[in-house]
Amino acid sequence: MAAQVDLAIRGPAAYGLAQRVITEMESAGVWPTPLNFEIWLNAVHEPEGALAAEIQRVLAAEGSISEADSERLAAKFLPRNKLSEQMRDAGAVLDRELSSVADVIAEAHRSQYAYGQTLAGASETISHTHDGQGLKTLVASLTSATEKAQAETAKLEQRLESSTEEIARLRENLDQVRREAMTDALTDLANRKAFDEQLARACAHADATGSPLTLALLDIDHFKRFNDTWGHQTGDQVLRYVASVLSRVCGETRFAARFGGEEFALIFPGEASGAVSCALEVIRKEIASRSLRRRSTNDDLGAVTISGGFAERQAGESLLALMERADAALYRSKRTGRNLISAAETRVRAA
Repeated sequence: MAAQVDLAIRGPAAYGLAQRVITEMESAGVWPTPLNFEIWLNAVHEPEGALAAEIQRVLAAEGSISEADSERLAAKFLPRNKLSEQMRDAGAVLDRELSSVADVIAEAHRSQYAYGQTLAGASETISHTHDGQGLKTLVASLTSATEKAQAETAKLEQRLESSTEEIARLRENLDQVRREAMTDALTDLANRKAFDEQLARACAHADATGSPLTLALLDIDHFKRFNDTWGHQTGDQVLRYVASVLSRVCGETRFAARFGGEEFALIFPGEASGAVSCALEVIRKEIASRSLRRRSTNDDLGAVTISGGFAERQAGESLLALMERADAALYRSKRTGRNLISAAETRVRAA
């Protein structure tokens, strides 16, 4: 489970997990580069996930994983790699547009200086000109210089407007990329990265306001059986179904994320354990109330059930400690029969 693995890489089991990753990489003949290690770490985290399946497909088809394969896997399955690539592209566009703006400003300075010189020369000429023809020539010269300055100004304004529009489009694209990078592509829920950031913000807000905060972890019961019996596409159908229920029940005030694999996380800002327990029971019963059918064949998949655990944050409790308690409650639900919601035990702080 994703939460258990996440805790393991920060605890005593971290070295064992790292060794498993290295062993898998060595078995596949892959060099232990930082990028490859991250890819394999995610695959080991979710051995039934899409990344692990794609690695096995490439190995079966080609016999090895090339650097190009690694780049492709990272771009497809590691959201921040996609974000980094998009950021690099955006940086190039921004550099170009800022350079264009700098050129416009420099040209405007040159144009204004030239026009100023023309006016200064005209002023000097006027002081020494007493005949009508000379003044007429001077006026014609000033008119020409003014028209040229106006044309230059119009051109510069057009270039500035174009750059402004391009930068606005760039900002919009970057916002879209960030949203995509923070969203789980399969379920449309927030992904793990978005969850980590939101939980940190929620904890900071709870500390500042003294308001309650509760974290819940949910896991689909016997999910591996769905994949093994019906295939990954049917497993994806189950994930999307559970996600749709979570999204509807959570609404705007709560935060739902796909934590990894078949596990989901819910953040309940401003809600204590009593209200959260009721909400989770609503979710559990609604998910179990429907008998799903396989879309491709209309086969009856039976009922989907979930197990869950939740923990109300204690004063000053770290994120890791809060997750540990919610995860322990989830495992208690698993051990005692599944299709259950369990509350975490209160951790007594040493005096």
